[in-house]
Amino acid sequence: MSDYKSVKVNQGRGGWGGPLTVTPTDAKPLIYSVTGGGIHPVAAKIAELTGGEAFDGFKSSAPFDKIAVAVIDCGGTARVGVYPMKKVLTVDVHATSPAGPLAQFITEELFVSGVKPDDVEPA
Repeated sequence: MSDYKSVKVNQGRGGWGGPLTVTPTDAKPLIYSVTGGGIHPVAAKIAELTGGEAFDGFKSSAPFDKIAVAVIDCGGTARVGVYPMKKVLTVDVHATSPAGPLAQFITEELFVSGVKPDDVEPA
């Protein structure tokens, strides 16, 4: 029996997609922050509210099947599509919409953008 809780991640101003409901599990405990400069405030808030484990994806890597949600800061086309392609819930702190070679994987069910800490709330 886990003590994980769910959060709702809404799109921010100018954002796209979502909302996403994020619920870590024992199998997928990681709130994966791939933003450079440590744990992003959005990832920290998701981890705090859910009981998930904030994880700095720049310092170390983890298998996709351990990630409850990936928090990214990609305004371009690379990381923005990698996680959705792997069916990992993806939260972009930039207000981006589907673009680039992986755009077909970026769906409202897997991706939300423009997210600030205030856009994360208990579900």
